[in-house]
Amino acid sequence: MILGKCPYCDDGSIEVRDKEVSGKKVKLYVCTNANWKTEDGEMFELTDDSTCDFRIWQNALAKYGKWLTYKEIRELLEDGTIEVELLSKKYGKKIYYNKHIILNQEYGVSVIWD
Repeated sequence: MILGKCPYCDDGSIEVRDKEVSGKKVKLYVCTNANWKTEDGEMFELTDDSTCDFRIWQNALAKYGKWLTYKEIRELLEDGTIEVELLSKKYGKKIYYNKHIILNQEYGVSVIWD
């Protein structure tokens, strides 16, 4: 499934790949020009023939109670930023709040903290 045009290279498209990390199935949103290898199932590295390093893990914001959907990735590729609802469990209470996220070449996405 193609979600959009890659923002980091001229001829790549963003597709969905299924990966297994620590026994859990996770989606990886990745450029068609990027190939990833792993030896232990946890650390993924680019292969030598890759020409792009775009990737966003579906669970990149899991520590905030958020898993990114196809729709959100499409919007992020089109607009460069989207607003998402995150969760904090500070002091034993669940607190929901909205923040903007942007593309980040090193980490996939970054939360904009005001």
